[in-house]
Amino acid sequence: MITPEEHAGRRARLLERAQAVGATGYVLFDPTYITYFTGFWFLSNERPIVYLQSAGGGDVIFVPEFEVERTRAESKFARVESYPEYPGREHPMLVLARVAADLGLRDTIAADNDGYPGILGYRGPALRAVTGASVPLLGDEIERMLVRKSAAEVELLRESGRWCAYAHRLLEQYTRVGSTEAEASLRAQQETTLAMLAAHGSRGLLGSGDGSKAGFRGQIGLRSSWAHAVAHNIEFHAGDVLVTETGAPVWGYQAELERAVIIGPPTDRMRWLFDHMLGSREAALAAIVPGASCADVDGAVMDYFARNDLQRYWRQHTGHGAGLRNHEAPFLDVGDPTPLEPGMVFTIEPGLYDPEVGGFRHSDTVVVTETGYDLLTDYPTDLESLTLPA
Repeated sequence: MITPEEHAGRRARLLERAQAVGATGYVLFDPTYITYFTGFWFLSNERPIVYLQSAGGGDVIFVPEFEVERTRAESKFARVESYPEYPGREHPMLVLARVAADLGLRDTIAADNDGYPGILGYRGPALRAVTGASVPLLGDEIERMLVRKSAAEVELLRESGRWCAYAHRLLEQYTRVGSTEAEASLRAQQETTLAMLAAHGSRGLLGSGDGSKAGFRGQIGLRSSWAHAVAHNIEFHAGDVLVTETGAPVWGYQAELERAVIIGPPTDRMRWLFDHMLGSREAALAAIVPGASCADVDGAVMDYFARNDLQRYWRQHTGHGAGLRNHEAPFLDVGDPTPLEPGMVFTIEPGLYDPEVGGFRHSDTVVVTETGYDLLTDYPTDLESLTLPA
């Protein structure tokens, strides 16, 4: 897990950025940001949970009253402040304004957002409206901090990748002609989640239904030619092309592992598409070097498609950042000029999608290193290993 010292270092860097814009402190509303800077886990809903830190280093976690007892039991915050309920007789943002003033946040208050975001029906005044302060936004600065992972973050993603592989093996085991998407998925997910809990404890699971994911998201048969789909509990048949998805939260960090799988002997057309998918994957991996750009990686894939007359099977860019969120910036896309730097983590998932045959996509998670990349998901990629018995 991330140590308290690493969280403290993150907060110190953010406080420096806040002071650089003349702020007396900062306020965080985004739940991912609060977790990133403090290690505090919670379920976000319409009731605001807010973290505040002053220029002097004092801090407060601000929660609804019914969260106080749990917060004190499961965190190390020296100061916990609360409000009765949302929307309540007095709106939580008005209470927050008093807490901020008492902490010394006045005149200029940096924040990730000018108030709590409108999720699950929340409505409320802006931070600047209730405090009278100017509110310079630090969202872009925070996103830049998230981009480069520490050694500890990389190891959590690597551990997630191991559990993704565990889940994928079970998913393949339960994917058989006559069974259904839900049957295979639920069995693989349950067994993996229970194994993770036995090995490591909760590891940052939030709700009762959280845990490993393993399934197909409806990408079964010809539906696999849809780059994204939704589950329909489809029955498996011989000759189906499948695109899998697996994930496993390890203190919130999730690697991504996906594979193109075929039930029964593949046709020549399937082999051709599968082989070219692997070719585009190799082109993407070869382009990952510090100093290259995100656009260069996606461009290498697009060049491979152009050389082999495959553009008509293209649907999506090569990959995206990963970490505490399933999708993070930057993106491996020809429109993203962000330079690659050691510590950046990406999915590599170029695919080919033929509506007459199916979709072919592997997704792996990699970290950029000083000389290239390190693969965080270790799982077979060849067609023979990914052909299931019919």
